[in-house]
Amino acid sequence: MVFIHDTQQSLRAAAYLVNTMPGYDGEDALTTLQQFDDYLQVNPYTGVIRRDQTELDAIRAIRPRLHELWEVDREGAVPLVNELLRDGRALPRLVIHDGYDWHVHATSDDAPLATRILVEAAMAFVDVIRADEYDRVRVCAADDCEGVYVDYSKNGSKRYCDSGNCGNRMNVNAYRRRKARESA
Repeated sequence: MVFIHDTQQSLRAAAYLVNTMPGYDGEDALTTLQQFDDYLQVNPYTGVIRRDQTELDAIRAIRPRLHELWEVDREGAVPLVNELLRDGRALPRLVIHDGYDWHVHATSDDAPLATRILVEAAMAFVDVIRADEYDRVRVCAADDCEGVYVDYSKNGSKRYCDSGNCGNRMNVNAYRRRKARESA
């Protein structure tokens, strides 16, 4: 399934942000202004961005709300998405800028960045829900990973996140188990 550019960008940014939460290894990967800047380099946003501790704290605080979107099915996502849109006072409008064709912004450019991130993620999840592709919103299948992702593969067969080396690690583990059974 191929989603339009701004939908994919918002979904990737939301997954990236969720994956900074303390997880299996217990480490929070979004505690410093440098880590915040790294997030913004990979996931650029337009509009006002202060890049200060207050903004970082607000971004860190929205991660659990985004994470909820990976904990529910399609029907369960609908009220969450509606709540995000309502809380962000979403008012969609078409815009064109920075080399991107027409796309939707649903908040003003001077809205707090945390609000813009939540609303953009919600708008992206609207597309996923409407396309009936929510089964592509996944948690990593590795037994030692809680990373989230959206499967963009053609056949929807992706099982592991891109946060670590999960797919390779699980394949190596399976190989070693097979070899151990063969030699036993």
